[in-house]
Amino acid sequence: MIRILSVAHIMGGIVMLFGLALLAPMAVSWLQADGALGAYDETLAACLGGGFVVWALTRRFRRELSSHDGFLLVVMIWVGLPALAMLPLYLQIPGLSITDAYFEATSGLTATGATVLSGLDQLPPSLNLWRAILHWIGGLGIIVLAVAILPLLGVGGRQLYRAEIPGPFKDTRLTPRITETAKGFWIIYIVFTIACTLAYRVFGMDWMDAVIHAFSTMSLGGFSSHDASFGYFNSLALEIVAMAFMLVAGMSFVTHFSAWKGRSIVPYLRAPEVRLFVLILFSSAFGLSLFLWLNDVYADFSTAMRFAFFNTFSVATSLGLVSTDYSTWPVFAPLWMLLLGAFCTCSGSAGGGIKMIRVLLMAKQMYREVTLLLHPSARVPLKVGGQVVPNQIVFAVLAFMSFYGLSVLVLVFLLALSGLDLLTALSAALACINNTGPGLGQVGPSGTFAVLSDFQTWVCTLGMLLGRLEVFTLIVVFSPQFWRE
Repeated sequence: MIRILSVAHIMGGIVMLFGLALLAPMAVSWLQADGALGAYDETLAACLGGGFVVWALTRRFRRELSSHDGFLLVVMIWVGLPALAMLPLYLQIPGLSITDAYFEATSGLTATGATVLSGLDQLPPSLNLWRAILHWIGGLGIIVLAVAILPLLGVGGRQLYRAEIPGPFKDTRLTPRITETAKGFWIIYIVFTIACTLAYRVFGMDWMDAVIHAFSTMSLGGFSSHDASFGYFNSLALEIVAMAFMLVAGMSFVTHFSAWKGRSIVPYLRAPEVRLFVLILFSSAFGLSLFLWLNDVYADFSTAMRFAFFNTFSVATSLGLVSTDYSTWPVFAPLWMLLLGAFCTCSGSAGGGIKMIRVLLMAKQMYREVTLLLHPSARVPLKVGGQVVPNQIVFAVLAFMSFYGLSVLVLVFLLALSGLDLLTALSAALACINNTGPGLGQVGPSGTFAVLSDFQTWVCTLGMLLGRLEVFTLIVVFSPQFWRE
């Protein structure tokens, strides 16, 4: 009980800080008189009032966080904040159910980009901005943001960092104090977001679209302010800009941080995960371009390249913005793109999925096992980037892959049991747990998740949370061992 109360104290402070994010859409709503200001007033009151009450009532339980507390707080934030983030949508959009509003808010904060909304072009501009802000906050991780400001609340942040940062190398120290690392991440994130916004504006977007799509791109989220998604702009220049920043956001922010600290591009050149990420992304996009051209989907190779590159980059990096309905392509192409979305991005990036480093580790482990079968007495250390990877990390990655595979199977079977066809069930499960956004079938890029029943929507919501927390964090908190102390 003490643990819950001490974590609730921190949660109250984070809820109050989260409420400050409402100021931007409130200002837009007031300036443009889009009619949504009252929804933000009520939500801000709920965040500041509710957060303060919880913070004040639990103040005497304030203490340094243990690792158990960190896991619990992470889950409380990712499950609890969507309930507040959904309020402007629920209060302002007629007929939107609580289930769909929570799904939309979760999709925003987990940077998934799956949506139940249509008529985005007619939505109040401030609501589209709010959806993009949820992406931007969630993209690098609201927990990392909390780590940067937790000293103001009087607690340490390393436990949170280890619970939330994706990938197997969570204990790597980039700076002596983890708060400085978190601040460094956010500085880099903000700089790239500003650069992306300016690039979009220069090449044709208005300021509102530029901000919304920059937030979406850098978070690898996928929400757009148009039903036609990125295809609304029909601009090759904007697509090239988007792909450039997809590459940036799909790379590890650890690598960006190291390059920034050293004022050198050497960290990019030395990182095996980055090299593999770029190689697979470009080779897949070129291969699919050739595939579409040879199958007469497009009359000329240049057009095939344009659509194949943008949409392959977008799905593989788990961004989810689309420039065409790729579900009409021969089925191999969209299935290959969904597969890429399961692993292509780098660990410590804004992307979802298994992460490239785990695939690299598993490939090297398989090679080691084959070698040991042929030479049982040989010593074959597993190395990545010239460094020996401890067996403890290899075992942890194996366990993660097992839990990930089991989670996908459970999600698919639950969706199929509820009546979805296999293609829709499989693609919806993968799109949600990999935080990709659009799937195939009924939830394809030309449709929305509004076709799902309430039960199916909650299953997909669970998938998004599992994916964002990389399965283990959520499972740990709900395991009996966690509460035995």
